[in-house]
Amino acid sequence: MQSNFPKIGLYSALALLVTTGISSCALLSDRSTEQAEFTRIHLQLGVRYLEMNKLELAKENLLLAVTQDPNNAQVQNSLGFLYEKLNNTELANDHYQIALKLAPDDWSVQNNLGRFLCERGKDQQGLELLTKAIATPLNDKPWLALTNAGRCQVTMRQVQKAKTNFKLALNLNKNYAPALVEMQNICYQSGDYQAAKTYLQRYLAVSEQTASSLWVALQTEHALGNKSLAKQYQKELLEKFPLSDEAQKSASIKNF
Repeated sequence: MQSNFPKIGLYSALALLVTTGISSCALLSDRSTEQAEFTRIHLQLGVRYLEMNKLELAKENLLLAVTQDPNNAQVQNSLGFLYEKLNNTELANDHYQIALKLAPDDWSVQNNLGRFLCERGKDQQGLELLTKAIATPLNDKPWLALTNAGRCQVTMRQVQKAKTNFKLALNLNKNYAPALVEMQNICYQSGDYQAAKTYLQRYLAVSEQTASSLWVALQTEHALGNKSLAKQYQKELLEKFPLSDEAQKSASIKNF
């Protein structure tokens, strides 16, 4: 849905010009204020639609915002995230890189681009950006970058460093679901099945099961000898996520 804000603003400026003889400098100032407000409104709408996973509406609003102000780092950052969700890796990278050039010290840009690079095999570049995002005093949500750094370190087989970052994230936000599920997986992989179960319980208190969390839960209960609970998780996995890789793997387990 396209906003009527620009048309209303233009008519207001023309009315002022005709009735008061407003100076050209003041008119330019008003126009600049209108443009900034237009960008702010459509950026907020775009981000909100992204959160609701209404990607077409998010795209419509963010494109309006970037047309008005292509040098707005948060608009470029949000477009990067949008195109990432649309599986357009090239455009996502382009917008993230533009955002970083515009705001090289912005922790949210560093966090998003760092995570993006790590997920595409550019671990060292990504981790450098995430480390900067963690270190900045302006970052009021450091658990996001700590968790992303931990995930990057897992792929780099730096498991102990990853575990440290996940725990730091949880010290700052004990209910941060992504860090909880990562600790569930690490504990299972290291054979600490009771800890894996505890992290799952903490995770389920704040979030819903995923195919990945169910798969680890199934294996954890199986390792602990809780066969009935393992079967229950297997059934839930097959019912809720029948097309997932985890469901296919779980279907082959017969010896409960």
